Amino acid sequence: MVNAIVGANWGDEGKGKITDMLARESDIIIRFQGGANAGHTIVNDYGKFALHTLPSGVFYDHTTNIIGNGVALNIPVLFQEIEQVVSQGVPRPKILVSDRAQMVMPYHILFDQYEEERLGKSSFGSTKSGIAPFYSDKYAKLGFQVQELFDEDALRAHLERIAPQKNVLLENLYHKPALDIDELFDTLMEYKKMVEPYVCDVSLYLSNALKEGKHILLEGQLGTLKDPDHGIYPMVTSSSTLAAYGAIGAGISPYEITGIVTVCKAYSSAVGAGAFVSEIFGEEADELRRRGGDGGEYGATTGRPRRMGWFDCVASKYGCRLQGTTEVAFTVLDVLGYLDKIPVCVGYEIDGEVTTDFPVTTKLEKAKPVYEVLDGWKCDIRGIKNYSDLPENCRKYIEFCEEHIGYPIKMISNGPKRDDIIIR
Repeated sequence: MVNAIVGANWGDEGKGKITDMLARESDIIIRFQGGANAGHTIVNDYGKFALHTLPSGVFYDHTTNIIGNGVALNIPVLFQEIEQVVSQGVPRPKILVSDRAQMVMPYHILFDQYEEERLGKSSFGSTKSGIAPFYSDKYAKLGFQVQELFDEDALRAHLERIAPQKNVLLENLYHKPALDIDELFDTLMEYKKMVEPYVCDVSLYLSNALKEGKHILLEGQLGTLKDPDHGIYPMVTSSSTLAAYGAIGAGISPYEITGIVTVCKAYSSAVGAGAFVSEIFGEEADELRRRGGDGGEYGATTGRPRRMGWFDCVASKYGCRLQGTTEVAFTVLDVLGYLDKIPVCVGYEIDGEVTTDFPVTTKLEKAKPVYEVLDGWKCDIRGIKNYSDLPENCRKYIEFCEEHIGYPIKMISNGPKRDDIIIR
């Protein structure tokens, strides 16, 4: 059985907590795309963690945690992360790394930094983790797979083949030093030492696991609106954020995926540039940011303040549809308990017409939010375990959002801890 956990919006929806919770009933958790450019924040019995590459199932000793072939694998970051969780008292997790995963090279991170500097005010708001240069190389057939570390002659020949192209850009566009092939080769040999014990034919491993009836959880990074095809292009990430890509990024058949949990925040937040119709500003945004999440709304990877907004039914309905949602997890609902009135974006006004369908980017840039305002519940809902025990206005808010997105809200997160969850 295969389930996927993905985001409906811009990322930052609270997927880490939901994955951590569902991992309890899973045998295998696999990250299927993205890199160390975004993180998942998890609060459990061991403490508070910001994971970047590690799957969110690493806190259970019965799980196998896999880095899939679709991931942008930054090997030193992965191993720093493993040591960090172990140093906080977590038993050393069982990790496997796909032999077909491609590696983030040191120069990918440099190119990411240099290009953001070159673009200045027109930059993409990149986390400068090397993700766009990495995926550019992957699809230009210039990338390096993990399996190449084990054929040193072929690896060196590959480095010598790509260095002239990279150096033209480094020296002439960015006016930076050229690549040193010997230094790069030595770095990759260090990577080999780190990763060698974990390398595996992941697709074959998963095929055998499915035959044995194992429970597999696919963990996505970011959300629908950051997908390069269906998101707010070009202010997107460089790998598909959709559950459908989980089959490709893990190496399984698409029909194996039977459940898709799509995570929505009870309000909206985003890191990075791009259209964000229900965005709010000033003191209103500052207060929501301060109260949000566990310790405030700041990027798990960058620490950047997140952009804040009210719940967006248009974007969330679209996000759930593209994911193929079977159920919705509604997170950080407890944060809204301070509000007398809660606006909800139910439509977009574009050129004088109101739509409830999410448009392409050129139209999205012109969209203005159409709000309905609901009454708040003005109390703390943490600790409540049963849906019927929630305040009436809180239930009305959930049911209003559910009706407008058109997908069943089955899980409600009402606090940062693993057991702060209401199953409907």
